[in-house]
Amino acid sequence: MKFQQLRYALIGALVLNACSDETTIYQDKLQDEVFLENSSAVLDGAVSFGTSGVLDIFDENGVSGKAADVAGDYPLTLVASVSPPSYRSGDNLTASHVQLDGNYAYVAYNTVGEDYYGAIDIVNISDPHNPRVTSRLFYLNADVNALKYENGYIYAVGGVNAETSVTATANSFLARIPASGGRLSTDGILYGFQEGYNATDVLVQADRILVSSGKEGSITAYSKTDLTKLGETFVADARSMAATDAGFAVLDAGSGVRLLQQDFTETSLVPVTTDLGLATKKTLDIQQGRIMVAEAAQGAGIYDAATGNLLEYLPIPIHPDGTDQADVVTNAVVANEEAVFMANGGAGMCLSAFEGDQTRLVGIIELQGSVNYVASRDDYVFAATGEGGLQVIRIHRPSESLAGACEGLPEYDGSSKMIVNSGQSAAFSGAKRLNNMNIGGELLLCGAWTVSNSVNLQPGGHFDLFGTLAVGRFTRRRNITVNEGAVLRIEGDVTIYGDLILNDGATLEFLGEDSAIDIFGQVKVLGEVTINGNFRDVRNKF
Repeated sequence: MKFQQLRYALIGALVLNACSDETTIYQDKLQDEVFLENSSAVLDGAVSFGTSGVLDIFDENGVSGKAADVAGDYPLTLVASVSPPSYRSGDNLTASHVQLDGNYAYVAYNTVGEDYYGAIDIVNISDPHNPRVTSRLFYLNADVNALKYENGYIYAVGGVNAETSVTATANSFLARIPASGGRLSTDGILYGFQEGYNATDVLVQADRILVSSGKEGSITAYSKTDLTKLGETFVADARSMAATDAGFAVLDAGSGVRLLQQDFTETSLVPVTTDLGLATKKTLDIQQGRIMVAEAAQGAGIYDAATGNLLEYLPIPIHPDGTDQADVVTNAVVANEEAVFMANGGAGMCLSAFEGDQTRLVGIIELQGSVNYVASRDDYVFAATGEGGLQVIRIHRPSESLAGACEGLPEYDGSSKMIVNSGQSAAFSGAKRLNNMNIGGELLLCGAWTVSNSVNLQPGGHFDLFGTLAVGRFTRRRNITVNEGAVLRIEGDVTIYGDLILNDGATLEFLGEDSAIDIFGQVKVLGEVTINGNFRDVRNKF
């Protein structure tokens, strides 16, 4: 039978793309058939920009129904979404795990229900404007529940129907799949099998691979070279693993976080008494001396990694649109520097921030659908949202290269409605979410900025931008307007989910050699205008 432990509460993926007939079939693999998608049209069509744009955050005031007219921290944009893979009619694949490594995101998919069926995507994120699915593999008799990439291989784990497989000796499996340059290969896939109904997580160490296999399973160590077993220790219900300085940690549902040395000797147990639920994925992350556990309806538990003491619970804020209480559950939690992202099912994804010994709720990120898994590294967040697919989110942070240009500028902490009147001069650094900008005087902004609504340069206004700026949303088009005698000068990266309107007498100037402008609407030139400098026109709108 198929054990439901790894359905992961990833609910209801829409079938958005049917695969083409151009597939390659490989027989006598783990589940007798592995399929590589070879159609570039299918891979390209998996990425959608239909909901892209500036993301609002319902902050503490907004969640409680109070208005706030202060520029917000953590400017975010939804870059694109990746539709769940589909090989045949009636597929119900949902994203179960994401790992970010270099220029690529590696995505695992499994299936809700009794069927064993999974997939793996590789998404190229080297261009922050245009993520691309570069490779896709289907398993027709196996779920893929988690994966890690290292040094030319994807190590994928999941569950297989051992009764119908000619290869599998148990339901819980590990696969080492060749992957290079954003491409998967089925040549030379190796497999290992272990006790347990379904493998739940994988951890890559210096010379071995660790696999957890859930209820009635184990933690098993495999050789990287040939996947021979190196050792094993039984754990009642291992859901997730994380690396530590001394070895690794295991989230054992019903007991807590077990801290183990490399030889599997347990050094301590951090008790977690919350009911994590049967047959659900719950993640574990360790950052900045804190152990973070996704604890279902309790929210996220934050524990001191040195002492095991509970520091605090991060509760699940209630979404202003309302949510069925049964769907309010934290499935995953991850930290990226000081930012903490929680995937809270029907309650969406919330963002908090470490501030010294305390954690401050920033708010609920404006994402549609049930958010069931989240991964984050560098300037990216990947959120699995059920039928909405995988959401690729960019964190706008000031570039280190701006340190000199921004030196001495005060950080902006004013209104979300940035107004610089004629005759005024202002200069700021920072990373903020704004509602709109109206510039009649002179403004210098250095850093990373998003604007939910329009940017207007009044006649004679001057706006110098050093950094990044994003305006509007694909479904809520907003413009940048440069009026007569106004000057917009850019050294950096600008995205407009609307039009760039250059009225008669306007000047647009790009500095340096690496500036870019990404316009989802049109460039409207209304009269004689001046455009100077070298720049990348991402969507060829000029």
